[in-house]
Amino acid sequence: MSKPIATSGEVCPFHRCDVRKVCHRCPLYVQVRGVDMNTGKEVDHWGCSFSFLPMMLIENTGQQRQTGAAVESLRNEVVRNAPPRAIGLALEVDKLGRSRGYIEG
Repeated sequence: MSKPIATSGEVCPFHRCDVRKVCHRCPLYVQVRGVDMNTGKEVDHWGCSFSFLPMMLIENTGQQRQTGAAVESLRNEVVRNAPPRAIGLALEVDKLGRSRGYIEG
């Protein structure tokens, strides 16, 4: 699929000429598809990758928040459930060790 020619009127900061003349040949001219986290709308847009940076940074921040929340939830679950299991496992290991003569007393 070939890149579409950009809409005229803006000046490319790298080539210093109209975007219509250079963007379709530039490796930084990319297509972005997905969902805008701010509006919830579908995004399917061609443009300079540098112009997408603010949107991508917002998306990345949202993903980091979700990951942090998931890790915290997992941590709370482990803290809540680990002690009884750890104590039970320690008692089983102790009982097995005593039955086999590894532990005296």
